[in-house]
Amino acid sequence: MPRPAAEIARIVTVLARAVRRFRPTAVGAVAQDSRDPFQVLISCLISLRTKDQVTAEASARLFRLGRTPQAVADLPEQAIAEAIYPAGFYRTKARTIKEICRTLLARHGGQVPDDLEALLSLKGVGRKTANLVVTIGFGKPGICVDTHVHRISNRLGIVKTRTPDESEQALRRVLPRRFWIPYNDLLVSFGQNICKPISPLCSACPAAHLCLRIGVGTHR
Repeated sequence: MPRPAAEIARIVTVLARAVRRFRPTAVGAVAQDSRDPFQVLISCLISLRTKDQVTAEASARLFRLGRTPQAVADLPEQAIAEAIYPAGFYRTKARTIKEICRTLLARHGGQVPDDLEALLSLKGVGRKTANLVVTIGFGKPGICVDTHVHRISNRLGIVKTRTPDESEQALRRVLPRRFWIPYNDLLVSFGQNICKPISPLCSACPAAHLCLRIGVGTHR
């Protein structure tokens, strides 16, 4: 039985107040500073399997070289790779970024599409990236689910799922719509600082009294 909507709203409101003291995620900061779906898309691709600080620095270096699909497509692949190093799989990401820029120019008039299916047709773009571009890039309703969102939503008892894709569909059914867009950035910040994958800091959690601690063993 899913938790009532009023309980879910209370949990999310408590967490939203708590994470204000933390820095926004790297991709969230790009969205706030640029209001540019292209920069959100590229920084999200860089962020995959990469720590936030590295993502922020790598994105900034690349955007100093080019901030549009045309400008980045014109860069040599090696220049892109050097700019985003030491992001994980930086050479593969450089190839992907260049190919995406070419596709945007050839098929989308040099613009990032705001449609989930169109975004998913781009090489290297999965549901997490596509949903993040739709939500914080364009401000359209959607729920971006990564490992933090999947893990914490299950720990709290908001959903009971096995995979991030299942969590996305379950959250669409139970999460109040007003929380859809900020939910990812909120839970990623919370997961990085308090609700860690191993030994979460339950003693410092402002929502501990609301949490079912599903699947939590050792905690601090």
